[in-house]
Amino acid sequence: AIDRGLEYLARSQSRDGAWRHQGPMGQYPVAMTALAGLGFLANGNTTTQGKYAQQVSRATSFILASAGPTGLISRMEEESRSMYGHGFSMLFLGELHGMEEDPARQQAIGRVLGKAVDLTARSQSRLGGWMYTPDANSDEGSVTITQLQGLRACRNAGIAVPKRVIDNALGYLEKSALPDGGIAYRADRQGSSRPPITAAAVACWYNAGDYNNPLAAKAL
Repeated sequence: AIDRGLEYLARSQSRDGAWRHQGPMGQYPVAMTALAGLGFLANGNTTTQGKYAQQVSRATSFILASAGPTGLISRMEEESRSMYGHGFSMLFLGELHGMEEDPARQQAIGRVLGKAVDLTARSQSRLGGWMYTPDANSDEGSVTITQLQGLRACRNAGIAVPKRVIDNALGYLEKSALPDGGIAYRADRQGSSRPPITAAAVACWYNAGDYNNPLAAKAL
């Protein structure tokens, strides 16, 4: 099943290195490319090694070319909710950083990640979360979790991540916890528990080393 999935991804990569799938809200090439790239990395491929090295290299070039001067990694003309692709790109590039054998390209990845972390830090809401765009001044669970996962990968790659940003984001997850153990879509508009966000929140607590958090146990 894994082999067939990777073969499908390899066949469906665009000539510019991206993956696109038309949905009701657009194609989201940066988000899709970062996630597809992670699939290849998880299979042991790098930009120079493995059966799908060429696909990883082309995906990397596309993601790096999508990084703008503000630090946002996005193709704004195709992505109305840019913070998803931004977070997934931090995750992909953070995982790739230590595998890149070209010193110049590794330095380029490091520069993009540094600016991306700064953009995420500037975009954090008063409650500690993030919304669909950097200037939204609001927050919701799925984007918040995406940023947390991306920041963790950057930290693992040696990029400085302000501790207050992580602490505030983990605080957002605590504010979003409901009595049944689930995590709500938004901290300030509780509503019902969202199983996908709840599962991802557990991963974020574990990534932060907070294995004994009673909220994580209750979420599980």
